[in-house]
Amino acid sequence: MRRHKSKKFWDREYEAKKHFTLSENPGEDLLKFLRWFEREYGHPLLNYKSSVLDLGCGNGRNLIYLAQTYDSHGIGIDSSAEAVKHARLVSKELPVEYFVLSIAHPLPIQDASQTLVLDMMTSHSLKKEDREHLRKESARVLKYDGWLFLKTFLRDEDRHAERLLKEYPADEEGSYIHPQIGLAEHVFKEDELSNELETFFAIQKIKKSHGHLSRGHARKRRSMSVYAKKRE
Repeated sequence: MRRHKSKKFWDREYEAKKHFTLSENPGEDLLKFLRWFEREYGHPLLNYKSSVLDLGCGNGRNLIYLAQTYDSHGIGIDSSAEAVKHARLVSKELPVEYFVLSIAHPLPIQDASQTLVLDMMTSHSLKKEDREHLRKESARVLKYDGWLFLKTFLRDEDRHAERLLKEYPADEEGSYIHPQIGLAEHVFKEDELSNELETFFAIQKIKKSHGHLSRGHARKRRSMSVYAKKRE
């Protein structure tokens, strides 16, 4: 039921753009990760031999940027047919392909074929058992030296998150039903997410957003970006 409601919502959103401003630019936190990698390792993560999987790719903005900048290949997966329709239209000259599919399903991708997996504000929409399946699938498709870039909600010190959990609880601890869009979202504590990833990934860095408080008052939602390498 959760997957079906999510698909219907995002199909409507890509048609009407009612709740969100859908940017055509790559995610700034993704760019920060790529700059960090180049500083740490002395070379870009991606090149013309690389392939990037974007889970919940939306309009394809991140894959488009990466293909244009690094000549990398891309695979986008999204449950919204409207999102994929738009992404295909603007990506047609690039080495990027798309699938209309829930990320809770097995991924139609070869083992050890991807350099980078992107999970950007996506897997928080899944229940725990589906998230666990997705972590395993993400590790399966990554090359032995592949990376996961994950951005998601951070519960720690987020007063807005605590209010939502109290007033609109879902059927999983740490999840709520978003009051405007009617979809379940999970908000992670840092330790919780680290434990969820540790079987398949070695976390190299976690960057947490700030500015969530102003003079002691809640200002905006918190997020965290996780830089994680596939375990050998």
